[in-house]
Amino acid sequence: MIFRNAHETDLPLIVEIYNSTIPGRLVTADTSEVTVADKRDWFFRHNPESRPLWMVEDEGRVIGWAGFQSFYGRPAYNGTAEISIYLKPRERGHGYGKKILMHAIEQCPKLGIRNLLGFIFAHNTASLRLFEQAGFSEWGHLPDVAVMDGKAYSLKILGLTIQPPSGQV
Repeated sequence: MIFRNAHETDLPLIVEIYNSTIPGRLVTADTSEVTVADKRDWFFRHNPESRPLWMVEDEGRVIGWAGFQSFYGRPAYNGTAEISIYLKPRERGHGYGKKILMHAIEQCPKLGIRNLLGFIFAHNTASLRLFEQAGFSEWGHLPDVAVMDGKAYSLKILGLTIQPPSGQV
């Protein structure tokens, strides 16, 4: 697998992959498709040094993308980030999520990330299992905070403390 920094020309594919998850009501709280224009500012908040957005390729084809987002937007939280992983529909269920998550965890020390978070719907058992198998534990539970199609959904926050390089706090 190849992880490369996303370019602005990748944004239409990023949006297409993201939009493919909306109907399932498992991955995102968006209830209708987003546009490239909707995601432009979000795209430019990523940077390769601390909050990368990667296109993930396997055997010469893009299979999905992964990105880090800052948590809560205050300087004291700079060492904490949220990870998002999105795969093309036909690539789901083939072990790519695990490989991408493990790569992301491995990159955290050089990105200055000490705590990695996953915000996952409580009914998304496959993603919860993936993160738990990678060592994440539940750090928060927000009951019935999302409403989609007239039904309330809970959100779990899973966290993993990344060991900093020796000598650093």
